[in-house]
Amino acid sequence: MQARSHPLGVHPSRSGDGTANVAVHAPGLPEVDLVFQRPGEPWRRLRLAGRNHGIHYATVPRPRSVPPQSMTAAELARDVCPAMPEGTRYGFVAGAPAGTPVADPAAEPVLLDPYGKGLERVAPPSGVVDPGPDAYGGCYVSVVAAQDHVWHDAHRPSPPWRDTVIYEAHVKGLTMAHPDVPPELRGTYAGLAHPVVLEHLRGLGITAVELLPVHAHLDEAHLTANGLSNYWGYNTLGFFAPHAGYATAAARAAGPTAVLNEFKAAVDALHGAGLQVFLDVVYNHTAEGGAEQRPYCWRGLGDRAYYRHDEPGNYVDVTGCGNSVDFSDAQVVRMALDSLRYWVTQCHVDGFRFDLAPELGRDEQHHFTRNHPFFVALAADPELQGIRMISEPWDVGAGGWQTGRFPAGWADWNDHYRDTVRDFWLSAQRTMRRSGGGGTAARLAGAIAGSAELFAPHGRSALASVNFVTAHDGFTLHDLTAYDAKHNEANLENNADGTNDNHSWNHDHEGFSSEVRIRAARAATARNMMATLLLSQGIPMITAGDELLRSQEGNNNAYCQDNGLSWVDWRLTPQARSMLHTTQRLIRIRRAFLAGQPRDFPTRPENVVLRWYATSGEHMTGERWQTDGERALQVALAARGGSLAGLFVINGTGSAVGAVLPPREAPDDDDAAPRSCGYRLVLATDPRLDELTGNTWHSGDPVAIPAQSVAVFALT
Repeated sequence: MQARSHPLGVHPSRSGDGTANVAVHAPGLPEVDLVFQRPGEPWRRLRLAGRNHGIHYATVPRPRSVPPQSMTAAELARDVCPAMPEGTRYGFVAGAPAGTPVADPAAEPVLLDPYGKGLERVAPPSGVVDPGPDAYGGCYVSVVAAQDHVWHDAHRPSPPWRDTVIYEAHVKGLTMAHPDVPPELRGTYAGLAHPVVLEHLRGLGITAVELLPVHAHLDEAHLTANGLSNYWGYNTLGFFAPHAGYATAAARAAGPTAVLNEFKAAVDALHGAGLQVFLDVVYNHTAEGGAEQRPYCWRGLGDRAYYRHDEPGNYVDVTGCGNSVDFSDAQVVRMALDSLRYWVTQCHVDGFRFDLAPELGRDEQHHFTRNHPFFVALAADPELQGIRMISEPWDVGAGGWQTGRFPAGWADWNDHYRDTVRDFWLSAQRTMRRSGGGGTAARLAGAIAGSAELFAPHGRSALASVNFVTAHDGFTLHDLTAYDAKHNEANLENNADGTNDNHSWNHDHEGFSSEVRIRAARAATARNMMATLLLSQGIPMITAGDELLRSQEGNNNAYCQDNGLSWVDWRLTPQARSMLHTTQRLIRIRRAFLAGQPRDFPTRPENVVLRWYATSGEHMTGERWQTDGERALQVALAARGGSLAGLFVINGTGSAVGAVLPPREAPDDDDAAPRSCGYRLVLATDPRLDELTGNTWHSGDPVAIPAQSVAVFALT
């Protein structure tokens, strides 16, 4: 079979004769040799004699003992063949004269296949005492994996984007401490798929699980030196291979195909539970780090092509991670697109969150453009239609803050929303405690309404805003209420890592408190922030464990803490149980409200009805919006053509207020006279008022809303 320069990677030859086609983009090497080891055989070397615009390629012949094949379509779909069977180890080296012996990759490292579906460490790093499984400096090879999982998700869940509630979780951290998950499954893909975990997620009401990086990754050199590991996984070693460390011991022992199948089975199980699966992906930099660190793959294949450089040849680092992948190179764009397509078509993933996403939209001058070819190609790719694309819309380069400015069809993490909600419920409370006014509710109102000032100028609706109060990076919801300062000493970086700009408030006591009063106040503040999040316009994202008031003891950068500090604590204390119950109720309220709205709500701003009232029941005025200390208000939510509406009452002051419930104003006719209506309490974040849930008041009735609390009413 004639060799071809595409597709990249290792695949059966299209003829189905049992040979394999191997192609690698290695523009930095004049000649490339494939070194490979079929199971049970010695290492061999083969020159990739074909060359086309930096792509080296060749046909790998069948073993002499294997006769010519006539592989069926089903056999070809497994993506393995006699020439490169499942479990074949391989890599690339600079071309050497014919007859040069093949060195053991455990002693002389090979370059990994950028398209490799499996990875295996063949030697730990030398000179490291008790190295972890992903310690920096180890030797790796690529491994051929078969695509043979039998899928059961014929009807994959596809809820409307507006109904989506995202749950950001770490594969290991979600189940490692779960008492009802069998010990051998804890911290694994299989643990993620365990019925008790699925039941929790279903019962919570979320619709999509967003997994922190599951691409194969490596620890940074300084972490290995300190005896720590990269727990979060934002240090990619392979864009096509699932991280083996999250598979069960049995799957790891069976090899990369079993690891891949365990991941696929987890996706299958989540789909069976009605949940979508999003992946947090890191295409902006790689585990090769700075120029002084060793090549594992891309640097050895073609450093100047794969990474950003200035004219003198120095790295242009807009990620803060030592290197930045160069998305002005067509082959880099192709690699990222091929990776995304692989996870969608072969692994049935439903969406992606792109780490440091502006880096992916920087041109050859390193400037961000929302019309970057990568974004255009994503939008036009038929395999990626309907797949959710979410940006972390900032990096550390010039012009790196791009919240609201990504292309149509994307959603952006909204840091403006995060800071605004924290400021209202936390920073302002501290100010008020010190006799300040606490500001107004104007910024909070804008965030609740969908942050139109960020998204509307670029033709995007509230559904482009992924609203969050916490994420993996930063304080947990509990710790926002318990710490004024970060406590990252365990990271061994002299507490210099992590942000100092937390917008938190410790309720006048730093860290754990045994005082019932302080603990109750913190829990109430957490409920207020969760209520604000789930009743705002946009797509809400909850961080795993926040529904149980999980603490990281003040560590706001636990990226290297693979221990109980980072794992979800499943102990159902009374406060954890209360927070879980509140979160479940809020999601049900959100779902019920949206179910009564037109299908295009809220994509058409003219059909979204938000009416803002003072606690007097009168419309908010410009003067009220600008009055320091005016921190109590009411907002009626509805839609033109909708059948259900609700009232959200916020009291951010230090005292109870008597909120006069407003008359109902018809959303379909602005000229219609307001009329009386009933308001049924469906939730209050203050336990005393919440005891009255189910009771009904009418327009003009005053309702005592306790200090620092939220009340939610349905119209009857």
